[in-house]
Amino acid sequence: MTKQTILGRVTQLAKANINALIDQAEDPQKMLDQLIRDYTNNIAEAEQAVATTIGNLRLMEQDHKEDVEAAAEWGGKALAASRKADELRGAGSVPEADKFDNLAKVALGRQLQSEQEARTAAPTIASQSEVVEKLKAGLDQMKAKLSQLKAKRDELVARAKSAQAQNQMMDAVKNIDVLDPTSELSRFEDKVRREEAKALGKQELAASSLDAQFEQLDSLGDSAEVEARLAALKTGA
Repeated sequence: MTKQTILGRVTQLAKANINALIDQAEDPQKMLDQLIRDYTNNIAEAEQAVATTIGNLRLMEQDHKEDVEAAAEWGGKALAASRKADELRGAGSVPEADKFDNLAKVALGRQLQSEQEARTAAPTIASQSEVVEKLKAGLDQMKAKLSQLKAKRDELVARAKSAQAQNQMMDAVKNIDVLDPTSELSRFEDKVRREEAKALGKQELAASSLDAQFEQLDSLGDSAEVEARLAALKTGA
C-alpha cells in the first residue's frame, strides 16, 4: 500500500457519515458490526504504514543532518588546507603549497556534494513531514469514529432488545385478551347456576308431588267419612 493510498483511505473513512450509512442499511446492527471490523482492520493497517512512514522520515532527517554536518566539516578541512597552502607558499615551498591547495579543492568538492544532497532531501523531508501529520490526524479521527461506531452499535442493540421486550409483552397482553380466563369462569359459573336451578326445579317438583299425595289421602278420608255417615243414617243409629 502506497502512502497516498493510505492517506486517501484514512481520510475517506475518517469523513464517513455514520448516520447516513445507518439510514441506508437494511440491518443497521450487521452494518455497524461490519464497519467496526473494517475500521479496526484499517486502523491496524494504517498504524503500521504510518509507523513505516515515520521511520523512513526519521532516517531521511538523520541523513540530512549528517549531510549538513559533513558539509560544515569539509568546509573546515578546505579552510585548513588552504591556510596551510598559503603558509607554505609564503615560506617558498610551492610544491607543498600546491599539494594542500589540491586537498582544499577536494574538500570543497565534498562540501559541495554534501550541500547538494542536503538541499535535495529538504523538500522531500518537508513533504513527508506533512503526510505524517495528516496520517496522524486521520488516525485520531478514525479512532474517534470507531468509538462512535461502537457507541452507536451498543445504542441500537439496547433499543432493539427493548423493542423486542415490549413486543413480547404486547403479544402476551393480546393473548390474555383473546383467551380471557375470566370468560371461562363466567361460563363455568353459568353452568353451575343451571345445575343449581335444575336441582331447585327437581326439589320443587318433588314437593308438589308429595302435596298432591297428601291431598289425595285427605280426599279419600272425606269419602270414607261420608260413606260411614250414610250407613249410620240407614240403620237409624
